Formats: sequence, structure tokens, C-alpha cells
Amino acid sequence: MNVSFPPVMVYIWGWLAATEPAFRTVTTSVDPAIRAIMKMPASLADLALGLLVAWHLRATPRWAILGGLAILLHPAVIDVSAWWGQYESIYVFFGAVAFVLAVRGHSLWAAVALGVALMTKPQALPFLVPFAAWFLARDGWRGAAKAAAVGAATIIVLWLPFIGPGGVQGYARNVGEYQGDIFAILSLRAWNPWWLVQELFAGGQFVSDQGAVLGPITLRHVGYGLALLGELAVFLAVYRAPTPRGLALGLAAAVLVAFCLLTSMHERYAFGALAFLPLAFPDRRVAWLTAAFGVIFTLNLLAAVPPTPSIAAALPVSGPLGIAGSIAMIAITGATLWLLFQERSAPAGAPTGEPGEPVGEGEPVPVQVVR
Repeated sequence: MNVSFPPVMVYIWGWLAATEPAFRTVTTSVDPAIRAIMKMPASLADLALGLLVAWHLRATPRWAILGGLAILLHPAVIDVSAWWGQYESIYVFFGAVAFVLAVRGHSLWAAVALGVALMTKPQALPFLVPFAAWFLARDGWRGAAKAAAVGAATIIVLWLPFIGPGGVQGYARNVGEYQGDIFAILSLRAWNPWWLVQELFAGGQFVSDQGAVLGPITLRHVGYGLALLGELAVFLAVYRAPTPRGLALGLAAAVLVAFCLLTSMHERYAFGALAFLPLAFPDRRVAWLTAAFGVIFTLNLLAAVPPTPSIAAALPVSGPLGIAGSIAMIAITGATLWLLFQERSAPAGAPTGEPGEPVGEGEPVPVQVVR
């Protein structure tokens, strides 16, 4: 069959089938137990993600509590996983694991976690940009090549059981069908610049991204080009300042750049920024940015797929709210990039803080007196 996700999701569904045999054959059900089992992996990933952020920030207890609760109690996280049953938090969790391992010097294990994230959902692809810059800056060309080889080996191992039955080809067919026919849209209710284009030219209705703008160049190609430039900026910024905060901001910026500049974006594809921004704590500026992003992202989710008719009436996805939300999301992306470019590498011999407590603007720097 055309597998709709990379292999990690198939492993997860196999686990669900082993947990509840009825899951092997049920495709639709009003049974609350079946629905709960279907949503269980994402909710468990939410819990693990919140605890991981808190553990990473444990050197500053107040920031650790704030970072953990910013995920565990976030209405957008609850909406995506516990209500909607989407699996965004699973690939984001593995990306966060890769971050925690990388900033503690475990580059090859970080590459393994990154490979697992990529093989969970393709929305993890932007993670490659800041991690590539980090490995290159911290480990050199040889270290970066080793990490790339380990990541590639991880991907191959995860695909091995599916190669014989044509799983790779089936997944490629599925991606082609979705991108070519089903979701060839400028913005699938994602509040970004392409949503503004749809508001301007179609009153908030969907517009195909296959429209030619110059010869064979389509709007989708324009999105690829803009996203490439944005991701190149993220790469250069992380490479210039390969600090823990720089990597966290780079991951958030890479997600937001893809969300804002690529076409065919769903509203939930900015989910990664919810986890990666708190990993850049302690920093008051990042905390305010995290709060602002959380509000806009939650409104976008509720407006795009309203849980109730009253929410649908109160939060129309198009019109003034969608325009304001799109402008706000662009501003948040710009602010994240600005903070990333403000990050500086610590000079040789300067204190850099414990893991989870990177030194940067917004926090006092300890002074060491040398006698």
C-alpha cells in the first residue's frame, strides 16, 4: 500500500495494534477506547517533550518550570494531540532529543535522533539546516561527515523491513499524489504570506500553487526559492554562533521560515517552534516571543479546525483575523531571526554556563576573577 508516513509511524501503528488487537482492522469507530489509543502516542510525546525541556533547563529551576509548563499546559499542544489526534509532537520530540544530545557533545547520538525525527514525518526536514551548521562549526568537516553518515545509516535501518515489499516506492508515490494533486495550494489555512496572497486575490479561498509566474516557474517554485534563502540565513547564523541558545533559536527559525515561505503549509506545521523556543531559555526576550507565538499559533489552529460551532463563529480563519494573524506570524519569524543573529559565540576562556543555562543577552554573566 502507499504508506502515508515514513517508517517510524508504521512502527508506532504496529505497537498500537499489539496493544489493542481491534486496532488492526478498525478504520472508523465511536469507541472511546479506540480513539484514546489512536491519540496515545502523541499525548505521551507531549509529556516527554515537556519533561525533556524542564530537564534541560534544570540549572535554572524557575525557567525549567516555565519551559516545561509552556508545553504541558499549552492549549495548542492539547488541541493538536489530545483533541485532534495529530502526531506533530512525536517528530518534534526526537528533534528536541537531538538538540539536548548535541549541546552536550554527543554529536553521533544526536544524528541518530535526528534521523528518527526525519523518518517520523517529513515536516522535520527544516531541522537539518541548523544541525548541519552546528555539526560543521563544532566538529569540523570530518565530524559533520561522520554525523551525516550515522544519520543516513539510521534512516536505512528504519526502512529495512519495508524495502522488499516496495515500501519506499509506495511512500514516494503517496508524497507525489499529495503534493501534486491533493494539496497543491498556496496556504492550507496556515497564516503566512501566502495566506495574505489568497486573501488579496481570492477572498480567503484556496489558490493553486501551480500557477505560472514566469515561463515554467510556478508559485511553488517561488516558495522554494524564498525558503532556500531563508534557510541559508539560518545556516549562516548558527554556523557563526554555534551556542546552545543559537541552535535552539536556529531550530525555531528554520521551522518558522519553512512555515512562512513554502507553499502547501498546514496551520499545524509551525508546531516545532513551540518546543524549540523554550529550549532557548533563560532569556526574557525569548520568553515574550514564545508567548506571542503561542497565542497566534493557537488562534490559527482553532480558526482553521474549530472544535465547536461557537469557536468557528468567533474565530473566522479568513478576513481581518486571518490577515492580522498572518502579519503577526511574519513579525514573529522576523523577531526569531533577529534574536538568532544577535547571538554571539563566547570568546575563548569565557564562561558559557552549564547545559541548559547558556549565557547571552538578557541574563547576567558570571565574572571570574583571576589572581
